[in-house]
Formats: sequence, structure tokens, C-alpha cells
Amino acid sequence: MKKLLLGLAVSLCLLSCGKTNNKSAEAGKNGKVEKLKVAATPIPAGELLKLVKDDLLKEGVDMEIVEFNDYVQPDKALQDKSVDANLFQHKPYMENFGKKNGFEMTAVGPLYLPTLSMYSDKVKSVDELKNGATIIVPNDPTNLARALLIMDKKGIIKVKNNKDFGTKLTDIVENKKNLKFVEMSADQIAPRYKEVDAAFINSSFALDAGLNPKQNGILNEDKDSPYANVLAVLKGNEKDPRVQKLYKALQSEKVKKFIQEKYKDVIIPTF
Repeated sequence: MKKLLLGLAVSLCLLSCGKTNNKSAEAGKNGKVEKLKVAATPIPAGELLKLVKDDLLKEGVDMEIVEFNDYVQPDKALQDKSVDANLFQHKPYMENFGKKNGFEMTAVGPLYLPTLSMYSDKVKSVDELKNGATIIVPNDPTNLARALLIMDKKGIIKVKNNKDFGTKLTDIVENKKNLKFVEMSADQIAPRYKEVDAAFINSSFALDAGLNPKQNGILNEDKDSPYANVLAVLKGNEKDPRVQKLYKALQSEKVKKFIQEKYKDVIIPTF
């Protein structure tokens, strides 16, 4: 009986050891799995990260996604090094936030553009805007400057410095059509844009209002806009192999197709 039990024990040990060896062999084949912690806002950044999570794991990177519902905590988490990277912001915002909070971030690269477009219920193109037309612009500094720089680039107005991401209404130096600008909170513009000649509406609010830049917009940003959202890291970490693998995964055809099909030109892939 003892011999029988001993034989069973040996057999079980061999089976167990075999399984362990197989796992070790698999781990050796795939290489070491490294952790990567990334902060993001839920939409669309969180969606895109979830989309590539399994692809990244195949490359030896186990990504943990930490979601925030504001535009402050993702950068704060990067600053205190509780995350390795974040995805939610454009480069002008990133640089301004870092400057105000005493640390430096670097953009690994752009990924998608959440559009800011001019919409109108009165005209079909900006050329049709009449002298003295009223245009609503967002009242937050980033998107106000953004709207003014879009108009400057298209020759509708001219500003003092078209490279200044802090441009204000007082920086307009030429306004041939005598356009009147009304500042308003970004979330209030879509419900009221039909009351004026035209209005700049952010992508998320345009989506909620059933608006599409290609179909309804009369003035849209180019894909090379500096306001494309970027994968960001602390300065000096942009060459981290884990981060580079993530950036490559986020530039896949799968991600591009997801953005194009779900967001229909309201959010545009920049790769």
C-alpha cells in the first residue's frame, strides 16, 4: 500500500513539475512581463487604451489603466510618479500645466484630434458670413485661443502672434468683416448656436448635439493642429521601451478604424 501511495505521489509530482516547467518555458519564450501604469480620461482615451491592452501584453507589457474624470488629476499623477504616462491632453495644455506646477512633461507623439469646429444654422460657408456677424467662442483660455488661431489661419481675422496659445480677443489686429464675438461656457454653446450667425463647439458637445464637422461644420481644424491629444510622460522618459510599445500599439489600424467608425470625423486620428 505504501509503495502504491509513493508511486502516486511521484506521478503527481512529475505531472506538477511538468506543468511548472511548461509555464517557465512559456515565460522564457515570451520574455519578462513589465508593468506600465497609464492615466486617462474615460472617453476616448480610456477606450483606446483598453482596445490595445491585450496587444501590449503580447509585447511583454502589462498595462494598468487609471481613469480620471477631470483634466488635473492625470497630470498630477504623472508628476508624483504614481503613473508612467497619461493620455487625455493636447501639447499646449500639457506645457502650460507643467509650467504652472513646476515640472516638465514631454509628448511622445500625437494620436487623435478632438475637433473644435465652427457651426452655423444660417450660412453654408464662412465666406457667407455677413459684415457684423455674431460668433460665439468658448470662454476658457485654451479653447478661446484655439478658435482665434483657427480663424487667423483661414484668413478670417488676424492676431498679433499666431503661435501664441494664450491669444485673447484683445489680440485681434485685423477684423475686416467686423465680426462680433461673444464668449460663453463651452457646455452652453451647442444649445444656443442657432441664436447667432455661427459658433465654435467642442467635439464632445458637438456629438451630444448630433453635429458633425464634415457635414455641419463651416470651419474645421486641420489634422496637423497643435491641439491633437498626445501620449505624455515626464521629460526624459519618452524613450522608455514600454511607452514606445504603447505608442506603437495606439497607432494601429485597429485603433484608427475604431475612432473613424465610432466618432465619425468629430474625433480624427492623426496617424
